[in-house]
Amino acid sequence: MSAAIVHLGIKELRSVWHDKVLLVFMIWAFSFGIYSAASAVSRELHLAPIAVVDEDRSALSERIMSAFYRPYFLPPVPIAPEDVDRGLDTGRYTFVLDIPPNFQRDVQAGRQPAMQVNIDATRMSQAFIGALYIYNIVTAEVGDFVRRRVIEGAPQIALVTRVKFNPNLDGIWFGGVMKIIDNITLLSVILAGAAVIREREHGTLEHLLAMPLTPFQIMAAKVWANGAVVLVTAALSLWLVVQGALRVPIAGSVPLFLFGAMLHLFSTTSLGIVLGTVARSMPQFGLLMILVILPLQMLSGGMTPRDSMPEMLQVLTLASPTTHFVRFAQAILYRGAGLGVVWRDFAAITVLGAVFFSIALARFRGAVARAQS
Repeated sequence: MSAAIVHLGIKELRSVWHDKVLLVFMIWAFSFGIYSAASAVSRELHLAPIAVVDEDRSALSERIMSAFYRPYFLPPVPIAPEDVDRGLDTGRYTFVLDIPPNFQRDVQAGRQPAMQVNIDATRMSQAFIGALYIYNIVTAEVGDFVRRRVIEGAPQIALVTRVKFNPNLDGIWFGGVMKIIDNITLLSVILAGAAVIREREHGTLEHLLAMPLTPFQIMAAKVWANGAVVLVTAALSLWLVVQGALRVPIAGSVPLFLFGAMLHLFSTTSLGIVLGTVARSMPQFGLLMILVILPLQMLSGGMTPRDSMPEMLQVLTLASPTTHFVRFAQAILYRGAGLGVVWRDFAAITVLGAVFFSIALARFRGAVARAQS
């Protein structure tokens, strides 16, 4: 790195330091923003209120009622059938399980009796997850009840599910890390693009052009300086917020993750410069951010698994650096993957970074030429 690029980068760091609004936003995004996003919204069932209409009053129905316990459900409340609608309408119960008459007798006779589950779907997240929990609990209790009455000596098979990387299925473990991954992309694009627009609005771009500097040196300084700010802030956030405040264990190598994040920042800062040369003002830049960042993050695999997307879309998203970033970040931080596993994503994101940098350099040279004319 030449001395000119180093000095220009230091100038960029000073510009970031003096932009108090952007500085406060960046500090908030990597501290309170990550903590609140990970802890404020529960991604698992927690103390859900449930009631049971027991019209069978058998040993099996009592067994099913006793299977709902903390921390997933509050103790079940026995209610009468006429109280179901009122309990759901007033929000007193989220789930009401109706066990029909002769339920145990039909199960012992080999029939498949129906059981009604009434759900307050206005509590959407708990409704979706809780329905699955109730199904699994009832199925397990009925299956165990039937197996206890099979002929002695008959083979019995039990399916035991063990979760390796997040044994308690704690949503905070997933949310905190993924928020850092999203913020690295978001903040790097914002800082790089804002740096270009700031030069144009303050008239300092003309000052740079009067110096013996090339467009490559000016742009390279913006890339390494803004990328360094995001990388250092993300490392501190991973240490202080995710591992410290949220107590999320990191399975893999943090230095390997940060090295991959550095490669990703090479792409995203270049993308920010491209957007900065297209937009004529900060409001326009903000609109372009919405059109570019949201699709990149939604299709990266961080919000929904890529395997559930159409095959054509899976192929197209391979041209996005966020796809490879999310994939190797999850592999390293969640599963403890090493370089031998993630090197392909590292290579792909390096190639994409070179492409974005070339496009950004061409756009920046055009902007410089227009400024000189």
